[in-house]
Amino acid sequence: MRYIVLLYLENSRWIKIGKLGRFYFKEGYYLYVGSGGKNPEKRVERHKKKKKKKRWHIDCLTEFTEFVKVWWFKEGEEEIARKLAERFEIPVKGFGSSDKKSPSHLFYAGVKINSESFKPL
Repeated sequence: MRYIVLLYLENSRWIKIGKLGRFYFKEGYYLYVGSGGKNPEKRVERHKKKKKKKRWHIDCLTEFTEFVKVWWFKEGEEEIARKLAERFEIPVKGFGSSDKKSPSHLFYAGVKINSESFKPL
């Protein structure tokens, strides 16, 4: 099972993303494409926590964001990421996709979206 997590960053800021380096993140909504292996629900619960060991790129970002929503998909991560790349800005190349073909698994959706009615795909 694959998922897209919607996160909200209240204030623009610089954030260090592991070995990728420091990046400036604009205030607004971010979409992250992920999968959780045998237990995707547990992985999404991890994304909600602020304090945790930083194992993945997303862990560096979720320390500063608010969890808003999750959507579940049966499609593959790469297909989802490709579709999102056609619609949204890529804030950090290689984010969450260092072992994948897509340029990123993180997308910037902007500051004005209605998280209740917003559909990522």
